[in-house]
Amino acid sequence: MEIVDELAALRRRIEAVAAGPRIASSEFGASLDEAVAAQRDGDARECNAPRAAIERLIGANAAAFQVDPALIEAIVQNESGFDANATSSAGARGLMQLMPQTAASLGVGDSYDPAQNVRGGTRYLRGLLDRFGDVKLAVAAYNAGPSAVARYGGVPPYAQTQEYVRKVMARYRQRKGPGA
Repeated sequence: MEIVDELAALRRRIEAVAAGPRIASSEFGASLDEAVAAQRDGDARECNAPRAAIERLIGANAAAFQVDPALIEAIVQNESGFDANATSSAGARGLMQLMPQTAASLGVGDSYDPAQNVRGGTRYLRGLLDRFGDVKLAVAAYNAGPSAVARYGGVPPYAQTQEYVRKVMARYRQRKGPGA
């Protein structure tokens, strides 16, 4: 019952974030607040968000957007290796590697803020799952973009996207456990 209560409280926090001013990261634990503060002070590489805090954010957003937390974890692992400060050569940022224009369209003001990044990335993933109705296609669209998946009617024939889908789906099955 304790977990159900905690998830309900986290869901209320996420809804409050989506509805109004941003909740301070300290709501998710002092250590996460310190990591975000260090990042803003330019010391982000020295003080990254703790894995447990990220997992709580994943769980809360999974519940809020009705996305399997194992899928979110698989994407975070593949995108950033749970590094809240990751930046790709293409300019994608944070845990779920949001491109600046995608982040802006999702209301994410700071892609390096773990709470904002996971909320925005999960919201984006929910939209892809709704659009394509298939986890594998949603994962492909997360990597290559929804227009590429629509254009090819499936996983695009890009080697990088095909490898991405293979890795994410393998991690997803592994996290879901037996029978997945």
